[in-house]
Amino acid sequence: MSGPNPFAQFEKSFTQAGEVYKYFDLASIDGKYDQLPYSIRVLLESAVRNCDNFQVLEKDVQSILGWTPALKQGSNDVEVSFKPARVILQDFTGVPAVVDFAAMRDAVLDLGGNPEKINPICPADLVIDHSVQVDYARAPDALTKNQTLEFERNKERFTFLKWGAKAFNNMLIVPPGSGIVHQVNLEYLARVVFEKENADGSKILYPDSVVGTDSHTTMINGLGVLGWGVGGIEAEAVMLGQSISMLLPEVIGYKLVGKLSPLVTSTDLVLTITKNLRQLGVVGKFVEFYGPGVAELSIADRATISNMGPEYGATVGYFPIDENTLNYMKQTNRSEKKIEVIRQYLKATQQLRNYSDESQDPKFTQTLTLDLSTVVSSVSGPKRPHDRVSVSDMHTDFKSCLSNPVGFKGFAIKPEAQADFGEFQWDDGKTYKLQHGSVVLASITSCTNTSNPSVMLGAGLLAKKAVEKGLSILPYIKTSLSPGSGVVTYYLKESGVIPFLEKLGFDIVGYGCMTCIGNSGPLDENVVNTIEKNNLVCAGVLSGNRNFEGRIHPNTRANYLASPPLVIAYAIAGRVDIDFEKEPLGVDVKGKPVFLRDIWPTRSEIQEVENKHVIPAMFQEVYSKIELGSPDWQTLQVSDGKLFSWSGDSTYIKRPPFFEGMTRELPKLQSIQKARCLLFLGDSVTTDHISPAGSIARNSPAARFLAERNITARDFNSYGSRRGNDDIMSRGTFANIRLVNKLASKTGPRTLHIPSQEELDIFDAAQRYREDGTPLVLVVGKEYGSGSSRDWAAKGPFLLGVKAVVAESYERIHRSNLVGMGIIPLQFLPGQNAETLKLNGREVYNISLPESGLKPGQKIQVEADGTVFETILRFDTEVDITYYKNGGILNYMIRKMLN
Repeated sequence: MSGPNPFAQFEKSFTQAGEVYKYFDLASIDGKYDQLPYSIRVLLESAVRNCDNFQVLEKDVQSILGWTPALKQGSNDVEVSFKPARVILQDFTGVPAVVDFAAMRDAVLDLGGNPEKINPICPADLVIDHSVQVDYARAPDALTKNQTLEFERNKERFTFLKWGAKAFNNMLIVPPGSGIVHQVNLEYLARVVFEKENADGSKILYPDSVVGTDSHTTMINGLGVLGWGVGGIEAEAVMLGQSISMLLPEVIGYKLVGKLSPLVTSTDLVLTITKNLRQLGVVGKFVEFYGPGVAELSIADRATISNMGPEYGATVGYFPIDENTLNYMKQTNRSEKKIEVIRQYLKATQQLRNYSDESQDPKFTQTLTLDLSTVVSSVSGPKRPHDRVSVSDMHTDFKSCLSNPVGFKGFAIKPEAQADFGEFQWDDGKTYKLQHGSVVLASITSCTNTSNPSVMLGAGLLAKKAVEKGLSILPYIKTSLSPGSGVVTYYLKESGVIPFLEKLGFDIVGYGCMTCIGNSGPLDENVVNTIEKNNLVCAGVLSGNRNFEGRIHPNTRANYLASPPLVIAYAIAGRVDIDFEKEPLGVDVKGKPVFLRDIWPTRSEIQEVENKHVIPAMFQEVYSKIELGSPDWQTLQVSDGKLFSWSGDSTYIKRPPFFEGMTRELPKLQSIQKARCLLFLGDSVTTDHISPAGSIARNSPAARFLAERNITARDFNSYGSRRGNDDIMSRGTFANIRLVNKLASKTGPRTLHIPSQEELDIFDAAQRYREDGTPLVLVVGKEYGSGSSRDWAAKGPFLLGVKAVVAESYERIHRSNLVGMGIIPLQFLPGQNAETLKLNGREVYNISLPESGLKPGQKIQVEADGTVFETILRFDTEVDITYYKNGGILNYMIRKMLN
């Protein structure tokens, strides 16, 4: 049971405007406090404030205080508990979380408990932003049509979420059409410093911190709020008041010096940082930025860098709070009184940073330096966000990619086929030509960039200059603009650039993630047929954060991340293999060549417009009405019941089977015997491969399931929108058309059912194994589960019957999700893998679990048709083992609520 806080004597207070504010004076606990990285100070404060010697132990505080640059992950790991201040969700991951909460209430009731105990204790905000698709584009009414379709497709999901907002306490739902979750978090939801009222009327102050069910929750670190993505199941436990068990991280200090060139953008900077940090290797580590160059970056610039933390592999890319942070709070309409309280608190606790004062620099595990003046205009691709390419090299790099063997930088197009092209007729009666490198999709999208006025206004100013020069974009290129919040539309209109964006085809199509998460909608059939008939490597260019193969659109094999101005530039050019220095974008009205340099806006031009048009009144206007939602949202009728009334006919919301047959007692621990390998995979298998969020292919098991229920292909919607239904999601597991499974004869969502030697859809093969009572394993390579944090990437394999995964390495969040679903993550010993052990996936696997009990990181023996090898048990903490023994984290929480 919890006890009194042993650090209560370190609580101090100050008075402002007649109000008493209390806080913990961390520096008084230990004299070395000022040497701790600022990100570690946030962990420390949480441990001190929440220490009850039950969930958070006194030794957790001492461990964090004892953080040292000598800490090395994997050699002297230190486990600590962390209680975030809040949780943030988006609807793709939020719907299954609310579904789980509703099902847990049912389970608690079935086991004789009080279902209303299942309720968020930690504040939770859910922003609906992942549902809208680009069905319509390049038209004035595209926004209205897309939002209408969004409600038609998702009315059932939205009704369920609105019920959840009423049924559960401490949960805020931000309706659809409001913006992207991370931008809304940055501009509105983030507290920076929390205030919580005590029983005596005083207020306790503590740093804002957050975990979210989206990997790009990291964006909020640009505002000085410590936050990162976790699995949906782990987030649910935090919502129920549990602490996170984590390994105390190494902290990499990234020093920024100098200033950016007037012609480069924050996107160029983040792509450079992403490549540098990927090369260094920062998986599982904190990155903390410092140095005088940080002061030169706006909060929006910092947020862009923090946003791509998952792409460079770090848990967080943290920017400590400085006066620029407080100025941003003022710009975004936070109250002056609130800001002054925050300033006083941060000064009192030594958490207000002056980046120009080297005496404030803490100790770091390792440091590296970047001179901002060396950053050049860049894109990343064609298949990974950390494969940065200088724009000046793109024309040669793309041609190399055509020739290279199939891989992250190769398409293996034979030399004689590299000049292939196809022609088609468009609605205007003209004939157009597609070739390798042709741009068919160009999208200004994603919180990474749409949260940044400098690049959004930069795109607008470039569009203005392009239109004035007489430039245009070919009509078959699907162009779109999806702002991250209503504030963006507000300042684009006020600055006068919207008409020019629309003239080029960049009409506003919706407020949500859209193209960045694969909700790019259909390409014209003439374009698709021409690409497929001629086996063309055509391109998508987007201002997003991920470009994994098959994610953006099935027919854009090459996808490049770029700043919003460059998205427009490549769309005007119509191809990605252009040399902007030597080749013009087109000709002006007088027939004179127009080069990119002729229309590119400088940072000073952009800054002038930003200072004039991005003002607090905009944020007040937009966010004062954000919780109301559209008329469609307001008219949704929901019940007042605390238990959800499940419908057996629903293909969107279904009671999941996770708790069927559950008892109050713990199940017996058993070894895995006579298992078969469902999939035999290589490196960098992402959560997009495991549980795609995009469209449902018409020949897939999920499509057949829906068709059997008289749902037409037009209404299939996406996997992401149907995450509340396990029948769809289990059928959609590993349904990515680009999945390379070595047990299958070709790329796609197929596998070999080994006993019958039949090649089947993966779901159908898993069902055959289930009928025989055969447990399943996955054998995979490095970085298994990289990409977005998707709980269904663990839930789906669980429902297919996967009991264990054997991998060379795991992405941090996905490993946690596997544990949360009761799947054993095993790791090959260093220097070993499936190839060195001569495994082929056709073996029978036996995994021996010790009768004496499990320990974090212990060696586990695996036997495969006579080949015996040891693996590392990737249960990294005792808490992981507790969750596994319970059959998963949610089962553990239910049993806990029954006590």
